[in-house]
Amino acid sequence: MLAIIGGSGLTDLANLEILRREVVRTPYGEPSGPITFGRIHGRDLIFLARHGYGHTIAPHEVNYRANLWALKQSGGSEILAVASVGGIRTAFGPGKLVLPHQIIDYTWGRISTLCEAPGSSVLHVDFGNPYTESLRLDLLAACKDAGVGVVAGGCYGATQGPRLETKAEIARLRRDGCDLVGMTGMPEAGLARELGLSYASLCVVANWAAGCDPADTEISLEEVLANVESVSGHLLPILEHLLEP
Repeated sequence: MLAIIGGSGLTDLANLEILRREVVRTPYGEPSGPITFGRIHGRDLIFLARHGYGHTIAPHEVNYRANLWALKQSGGSEILAVASVGGIRTAFGPGKLVLPHQIIDYTWGRISTLCEAPGSSVLHVDFGNPYTESLRLDLLAACKDAGVGVVAGGCYGATQGPRLETKAEIARLRRDGCDLVGMTGMPEAGLARELGLSYASLCVVANWAAGCDPADTEISLEEVLANVESVSGHLLPILEHLLEP
C-alpha cells in the first residue's frame, strides 16, 4: 500500500476519502500523529503529516524512526515523501516539482538508524542509490500521464534546521553538487531503507536558497506558502495516475 508523508504546507490531502485515523504505538516512541487511512478513487492509501497536523514539530525533532515504523506497521510498503525545499541551481527555481535521485546528509545529532537498542542487529544497508528507482520511475510516469512537469533528478542536501541556511552554507552545498536544500530528507530515507521500504521523494521548490535568487531578495514566508500551495495542487492528479491499477 502507498503511504504518503506530507511535509510543510501539506498536512492533509485534498479529496482524500478518510476512512479512519489510528494512533499507532511504536518501539521508538510516538510518531508525529495518528495514521490517516483513506481512499482516492477507490484505491487505499495511508497518510501522515511529518510535522504533526498542526505543524508543531521542528525538523530536528521529528521522530523519523517512529513515523516509518508506524507506516510499515499500518500496511505501508511504498513511501512517497513530499517535502518543501529551497532551489540552489537555475533549473530548480520556485514552483518546480523535483524527483531527486541523490542526497547528501549534513544533519547532526539525529537518531539515524534502527541499530541503537542494546542487542540489536547491525544493518549495513546498501545506500548508494538512496531512492527506490522503481518507485521513482512510477512517479515519473504518473507525472507525465497527469500532464504535470517535473524535474527528473537532482541532489538533495539535508541540513539541520529549523533556521534557514547562510549564503556561505548554500555556496558550500553548491560546490558539493547539491541542487536542492531541505531539512527532512535524512535520516528519513536511510531509515526507510533499513526497514525494507520503497522510498521516493517528491520535492516542491518553495523558494530560492540563500544567495541563489537572481533578484537577491529576502526569503518571504508568504511567498514560500504561496508556492507550496500552488504546486501542491498537482499532487492529486499525480496520485490518481500513480494509484491506477
